[in-house]
Amino acid sequence: MRLGTATRIALGTVTAVILAIVYIPLLVVLANSFSTSTSLSWPPPGFTLEWWARAFQSEGALDAISTSVVVAIVSTAVALVLGTLISLALQRFSFFGRDAVSLLVILPIALPGIITGIALNNFFRTILGVPLSIWTVVIAHATFCIVTVFNNVIARLRRMGINLEEASADLGAGVWTTFRLVTFPQLRSALLAGGLLAFALSFDEIIVTTFTAGSGVTTLPIFILNNMFRPNQAPIVAVIAVVLVVVSIVPIYLAQRLSGSEQTRR
Repeated sequence: MRLGTATRIALGTVTAVILAIVYIPLLVVLANSFSTSTSLSWPPPGFTLEWWARAFQSEGALDAISTSVVVAIVSTAVALVLGTLISLALQRFSFFGRDAVSLLVILPIALPGIITGIALNNFFRTILGVPLSIWTVVIAHATFCIVTVFNNVIARLRRMGINLEEASADLGAGVWTTFRLVTFPQLRSALLAGGLLAFALSFDEIIVTTFTAGSGVTTLPIFILNNMFRPNQAPIVAVIAVVLVVVSIVPIYLAQRLSGSEQTRR
């Protein structure tokens, strides 16, 4: 289908406007991280590397980064195991209520974060009587990280079909041997892409974290929120925000490249 000149210009203009609205504020944050001003003012009166040095010497910021990394890694690991098992169960077996289970698995990522946060907070504190801690944050993050792994794996399973697995079974291989030698090698790129996306989602999640983190548990997004309006902290927050953007972009970019290269090979 060929588009007319006027249509191409209109679509290009709309695309440029949308991208500008999304990315210009990020560039402003980047510029403010080098600003000599102690507030997020514009335009910057001058440029300095002082705030970057202070940010990487801040114990609070470093602790928040390490907490976010731990939570993201553990929740991603949980999501990889559970998301893969659920995908295999729903794609390879027929049972009563399969569609309902599929809907329930996907639902957490569609619900507003504040609803999920309130529900989990009530579940942990009121129903289970469990004090909020870093582990309640991990469980909370795993609920929506599972969805990204599930979507990637089940899409791959649908494209794979079952011919190779049936051939492996016909040749005498057991279930685990077939999974290890036939199914898993074909799922590796999908698992890696799903894991990277899950890590990125967990690393910058704030709403659900706010409701499920106990006292003394400060992830990087919470650290940014708590320090944004404190005196002389705005430039340091801008530095951390830039780091957060980079950390979020890298796994998403790698996941996209993995998905694209896999489709090209096919």
